[in-house]
Amino acid sequence: MVKQLTISILRAEDSWYFEGIARGKGFETIAGIDEAGRGPLAGPVVAAAVVLPWKVELHGIDDSKRLPKKKRLWLAKSVRAMALGVGVGISSVEEIERLNILKATFLAMKRAVNNLKMQPDCLLVDGLHTIPDVLVSQKAIVKGDQLSISISSASIIAKVERDCIMDGFHQQFPQYNFKANKGYGTAEHCQAIAKYGCCSIHRKTFRGVKEYI
Repeated sequence: MVKQLTISILRAEDSWYFEGIARGKGFETIAGIDEAGRGPLAGPVVAAAVVLPWKVELHGIDDSKRLPKKKRLWLAKSVRAMALGVGVGISSVEEIERLNILKATFLAMKRAVNNLKMQPDCLLVDGLHTIPDVLVSQKAIVKGDQLSISISSASIIAKVERDCIMDGFHQQFPQYNFKANKGYGTAEHCQAIAKYGCCSIHRKTFRGVKEYI
């Protein structure tokens, strides 16, 4: 039976609080889990799992969405250099279409955990939901990417990895300017879809795309 982690008190001022609670309950290999790319109209969803050494000094770690690009890139390198393990998982546009975005996100998260070089015994997952069908103790933490250093680190890795993928797609489909919008539904991107139609990496079941098929 999987040992469960229960957390009843929220203490945002300590970025190691949730990891500390887990350690106090006997967990040793604690992975933060987050994703990038649930909301865009195009491209994959990317998840990351990060295991940090206890109390390692990583200054400036935060939710990736609150960081400027240069700092995010620098921090991604720092996380990879300091972490005990980093795993990345990707769900393709085809999987998003077939499964739906939530299930595809869980699949990417499972792949990220499986791609760690060690087996974690506890997962701290950003958001409302734990990952189904994973036999590891888990805790879902709302706004975890702002509250837990492990989840924040995973947020940065996932965002940087996905941005790199979308930069590559920009070379194939420059008319959509994926390098700037990363597949999100900006006004410019929506105008390009209306003008050129959708391409192979657009999520054809999403509002903002399906109208132009």
